[in-house]
Amino acid sequence: MTTRRSLLMGATGVLGASRPGAAQPAFPNRSMRMIIPWPPGQSTDVQGRLVAQMLGQRLGQTCVPENKPGAGGQIGTDFVAKAAPDGYTMLAASIGPITFSPLVQKTAYDVDRDFAAVAFYGLSPYLLLIRPSFPASDARSFVAEAKRHPGKYTYASSGIGGAQHLITALFCGRAGIDALHIPFQGSGPAMAAFLGGQVDFAIETVAGAGALMKNGQLKALGLTTDKPSALLPGIPPLAEAADIPGYDIGGWNGLMLPKATPPEILARIEQATLVGLAQPDLRAPFAQIGVDLQPQGPAAFAEQMLKERALFGPVIRQLGIRAE
Repeated sequence: MTTRRSLLMGATGVLGASRPGAAQPAFPNRSMRMIIPWPPGQSTDVQGRLVAQMLGQRLGQTCVPENKPGAGGQIGTDFVAKAAPDGYTMLAASIGPITFSPLVQKTAYDVDRDFAAVAFYGLSPYLLLIRPSFPASDARSFVAEAKRHPGKYTYASSGIGGAQHLITALFCGRAGIDALHIPFQGSGPAMAAFLGGQVDFAIETVAGAGALMKNGQLKALGLTTDKPSALLPGIPPLAEAADIPGYDIGGWNGLMLPKATPPEILARIEQATLVGLAQPDLRAPFAQIGVDLQPQGPAAFAEQMLKERALFGPVIRQLGIRAE
């Protein structure tokens, strides 16, 4: 009798829980994960880990960072696109797989269809880098040297169609440089090859190259943004230093979730992210990787992506960049 009564009570509980309007557990009631579609040490990885830790503290549940690198950030990005839309799987989003990859190839995900933009962290400049042995002392002499020897010099990137590839390709196109692109699986391998002399120059983030600059292994010739950065004193914009007016590109990072995630959960995560990023204690660790925090919500985030598509779409077609 007791067993039968228990089974009936259990069945009643299950049916009651499935009725429309039945109370659902508050979000979050278990650990979350932040999918980082790049290897450890890259800028998106550092920012993703900082945000994951902050969200865990603000939402009261652990947010575990999980690296899923490959294909210029597309593997991890697609993983989140196909994840359950319940708020527990988030994407450490960046300009490469979100803006650039869909412009140069058919991706397994559709950004507008598959993702909800939650929060934008801020913009950061990239740096034009050489080894000290390169026969140039500044950006102008670098351009002059490269133009004197078309096809001689090579540059590294974190993958075909990624941010470094396209930002460097645009720089070369604007400066009139004919250089060969050598792609790698992430910033770490690219920087290792660069230091080993396998490539001649690179455009990279502060996160990927800051320590190598400080110890003198690499030299920065200029910034990809058209204004100097207070976080990188003494490094001039390439628009001026290399005499390529209008060259103005900054990398961004942000938080995205699967599109069908319930609005109330998106709103909860958005609020936690924006409030958390506004706290003074996060400004210093972001500044160390060259990011000036300017957190914004979904509307500004979406507008930023639209502007980039409008800028880079024609450039990519003009330069004939396609991922094979």
